[in-house]
Amino acid sequence: MCLSIPKQVVAWEGAGDFAWVERDGRREQINMMLLGAQPLGTWVLTSHGLAREVLADEQRHLIEDALSAVAAALDNSYDAQQHFRDLSSGRHD
Repeated sequence: MCLSIPKQVVAWEGAGDFAWVERDGRREQINMMLLGAQPLGTWVLTSHGLAREVLADEQRHLIEDALSAVAAALDNSYDAQQHFRDLSSGRHD
């Protein structure tokens, strides 16, 4: 199983096939061939060095909430009231 992680485009490399992205202060270069050039500041979903999808803010927040829940489960601090608030509130987008 592999996870796709949201990362923000912060710089471009060369002719636009590769971008530098950041998350939590970590920077890496990714291939943008599936999406093409995106404006700086755009959040993209990445997996194995490849940008797969441009993320809207709402999508990104849902993914961040899920990643936070996984991290909490791994350190035994998961709280159903804190995580996946969109599901517990009855909102299903």
